[in-house]
Amino acid sequence: MTSKWRRLLALLMVFGLLSAACGSDSDSSSGSSSDSSSSSSSDEAEEETHEEFKIGLVTDTGKVDDKSFNQSAWEGAQAGTAAIPGATANYIETEESKDYANNIQLFLDDGVNVIVTVGFGLGEATIEAAKANPDVMFIGVDQFQGEAIPNLAGLMFPEAKAGFMAGALAGMLTETNIVGAVLGTDLVPPVVLFKEGWENGARYTNSEVQTISTYHPGGLDVAFGDPEWGATTARQALDQGADIIFGAGGATGNGALIEVAGEAGALCVGVDSDQWGTVPEAHPCLVTSAMKMIDEGVETLIGQAKAGSMEGGNFFGSVGLAPFHDFDGIVTDAMRDTLAEVMAGLEDGSIDPNPAAE
Repeated sequence: MTSKWRRLLALLMVFGLLSAACGSDSDSSSGSSSDSSSSSSSDEAEEETHEEFKIGLVTDTGKVDDKSFNQSAWEGAQAGTAAIPGATANYIETEESKDYANNIQLFLDDGVNVIVTVGFGLGEATIEAAKANPDVMFIGVDQFQGEAIPNLAGLMFPEAKAGFMAGALAGMLTETNIVGAVLGTDLVPPVVLFKEGWENGARYTNSEVQTISTYHPGGLDVAFGDPEWGATTARQALDQGADIIFGAGGATGNGALIEVAGEAGALCVGVDSDQWGTVPEAHPCLVTSAMKMIDEGVETLIGQAKAGSMEGGNFFGSVGLAPFHDFDGIVTDAMRDTLAEVMAGLEDGSIDPNPAAE
C-alpha cells in the first residue's frame, strides 16, 4: 500500500480534532424502571468493592436502538461505563419532547453522577438541570453552549465537513448528475449542516450536479422516527432521477436507505455511524456513511467526568467517512485522490464546507 493510500485511509476513518473549548409523566416510555436497560463494568464474582458511580442517558425522541444517533451515544455511554470499575449505566427513552425535563429529573432523583442527554432538543432542559444541580456532571450531545457552565459539556461536531466529504464522493459517483437527501427537521442545526455540506461537496466535484433535498415537515417528536415518510420521500427523489441518496434523520433516514436498496443501480449514504453495521437492509446500496464519532466523544467525556477533569463549555468531536465495504471497487484511484485533496483542504481550512453560513 502506497503512502498516499495510507494517508487516505487514515483520513477516511478519522477526520477532525478532539479538543475542549473555551427533564417524567406516564406518557414517557421511561416512566418505570422496567423500560430502562443497564450495563455494569464490574464482575459480580470480583470480591473487591468499588465506589458506586452511576451514569444515566436520556435519549432524544425515538428508541435507544435507532441504529443511528441515540444508539451511538448509548454505545459510548456503555464503553465509558466499562472503563470505570463498579460503574453502572441506564437509559431512559423519550417518547415526547414534553418529557425531556421529567426524564432528566428521574435520574437526578436516583442520584446519578453523570447525565448524558442526546440531541439538540434537550438543550434547554439540560442547561436548567445543570444549573440547579452543580454536583452532577452533564454531557449534552449536539448542544452548543453559548455560556460555559462548569458541570456541562456540549459535545459538538463539524457536520458540514462530514456532509461535504460524502457529497464530494456522490458528485463523482452519480451517473444521472442528480443526488438527493432525505432529512430530519431543519429545526435541528446539525441536520441543516449535514445537508449544506452534502450539497456543497457534490457541487465541488461536479459542477453539473442537481440536488433534491427534503426536510421532514414535522416537529422534533416525529421528524426522526418516521421511516415510512423517509421511504416515500426517497422514492420521489428516485423517480425524479436521483441515483444517490443521503439519509440523515435517524429512523426516518433509515427508511430512505432501505427504499433505495430496492432500486437497482442506486446508491445510498448513511449518517452518524457506519450504518453498514446497523442497517444491513441497506447493504445493496450503502457506499459509505457520513460519520460523527458520537460514541468516542461520549466515552471520553464520561472518563473526564469521573477523573474530575471535564470542563464546561464545548467539546469538539471527530467526523469522517465510513469504509466503502462492498463498493470499494467502484471508487477509482482518481476519486480517491480527489477525496484525499478534499479532506486535506477541509482540515487545513482551505475548503469551506458551508460558505453560505458566513
